[in-house]
Amino acid sequence: MSCTFRSTTKLGQSHLPEKVRWNDLGARYSLVDKEKLPRFPFSIDQEGDIYVTQPLDREEKDSYNFYAVAKDEQGQLLAKPLEIHVKVKDINDNPPTCPSAVTVFEVQEKEPLGNSIGSFTAYDKDEKNTANSILFHRIVEQTPHIPEDGLFLVEAYTGKFQLAKRSLKKQDTSQYNLTVEVYDKDFHTFCAVQINVIDINDQIPIFEKSDYGNLTIPEDTNIGSTILTIQATDNDEPLTGSSKILYRITEGDNEGRLGVDTDPHTNAGYVIVKRPLDFETAAVSNIVFKAENPEPLVFGVTYNASSYAKFKLIVTDVNEAPIFSQHVFQARVSEAVTIGTKVGNVTAKDPEGLDIRYSLRGDRRGWLKIDPVTGEIFSTAPLDREAENVYQVQVVATEVGGSSLSSMSHFHLTLTDVNDNPPRLVKEYTGLFFCYPLSAPGSLIFEATDDDWQFPRGPQFTFSLGSESLQKDWEVSKINGTHASLSTKHTSFEESIYEVPIRINDGGRPPLEGIVSLPVTVCRCVEERCFQPADRQPGMPTVGMAVGILLTTFLVIGIILAAVFIRIKKDKGKDNVQSAQTSEVEPLRS
Repeated sequence: MSCTFRSTTKLGQSHLPEKVRWNDLGARYSLVDKEKLPRFPFSIDQEGDIYVTQPLDREEKDSYNFYAVAKDEQGQLLAKPLEIHVKVKDINDNPPTCPSAVTVFEVQEKEPLGNSIGSFTAYDKDEKNTANSILFHRIVEQTPHIPEDGLFLVEAYTGKFQLAKRSLKKQDTSQYNLTVEVYDKDFHTFCAVQINVIDINDQIPIFEKSDYGNLTIPEDTNIGSTILTIQATDNDEPLTGSSKILYRITEGDNEGRLGVDTDPHTNAGYVIVKRPLDFETAAVSNIVFKAENPEPLVFGVTYNASSYAKFKLIVTDVNEAPIFSQHVFQARVSEAVTIGTKVGNVTAKDPEGLDIRYSLRGDRRGWLKIDPVTGEIFSTAPLDREAENVYQVQVVATEVGGSSLSSMSHFHLTLTDVNDNPPRLVKEYTGLFFCYPLSAPGSLIFEATDDDWQFPRGPQFTFSLGSESLQKDWEVSKINGTHASLSTKHTSFEESIYEVPIRINDGGRPPLEGIVSLPVTVCRCVEERCFQPADRQPGMPTVGMAVGILLTTFLVIGIILAAVFIRIKKDKGKDNVQSAQTSEVEPLRS
């Protein structure tokens, strides 16, 4: 269902444009906003009449989509919701808008009648391509009125400005101000237009002298240095495009070594060095300049010899350092190349043609040497990609004789990998454990790596037990290219630390294999951790060890005491026997 409402931004009352009906008299009607708008300007009464509850503005939103819903007294749908499309019809409620506070056009003096000066474009927010947005233009005032009024006209529909009566002269006035009325069928807007009369370019630049003589400079003159000032004049109106002078080198500098900057106030030209000079390629150059305006000359006026000047540039020789053919030299070799293999070479040239000797700097590992004459670079020690995969050194070229000047470049040697590192564990595993006694077989996960490149697929290790005798107790299973699990095959393990050897193969060319030891502890646990008393410190005995030491100490003391006691008892028995023997003998003596 589609409806068309007029834009009612000026209406304050409700409006009844449409209605919906359901056969059931007990139907309850409601509207559902399909677009979830922050402001929904419609409502429906229980007769099915739809109202506009807020002003509509086509320029803000030109259409709405919502549903009309009919439900019974229990809130059940009586039918599928009816989708309603509302289009807001435009009314002419927006005045024309000026393109800017002041629109500025320029016209040359002596411009022919009928030539276009410019186009004036105003705006209207009402619906495009309708009578509400069609605009018309007319000039209502011109100031000043000299030499007469009505010098300009504007095309009513397009806004195109033209000269109407005569060509203009700047000596009459340099500026006209126009008031332009822009209107549609209901609104009028007044806009300001400024037309500047500019001087025509009927005078050519003329050099103050045609030959600036000879100029001698060294070839190492800094880029950006001003080496010469030239001057031409133009009799057109100052500070306009007709009198501004641009200098251009037309002969003698195909390499673009020189440039000319113009002072905007004095039209002086400053010749500057833009690129390095080179005695060896261009010792003498005959430079020719042309002075010209950015504005085209009027018909019948052309540049002549007065707009040209010249000078001779003489570049003197300066001893220069050797020049490398590249800023960075690069090479790629296998890390397994034999000592003495050529791994690359560098080249440099001396501008003066002197011989060059090469040397290396920054060879921290002592891997390379360079032939001082040819620039060939050789390996002098085993290369190791795992230590440094891109080895960077500096190469120095020094001229032989002259000033012994030198320059530096860089040599980058990329080492490609060979499989020369066996696999290993990615870290030291010290916390792997099972709780004693094992209630069921368990598993632990570990990870392997090695130092060789494994691209593009990454490492693809295989895993197995390092001893066949352990196969009744342990099992190793591969998870992916880098991870595996170690599993117990039964639960009858004693409390102890088990060093389980694991064999890891990298599958390289040639394949390398490593056997690593994985320590696994079987221990009594508290809260799923191996039990350690809180007062135990590294290097101190456990409580059990302390009790054992104490009992051993007591046992030793007991043995010693028992031995002493027995000895004393024996000694005492001997004394008693001796006393008895003495008592029996003495009566005989009496």
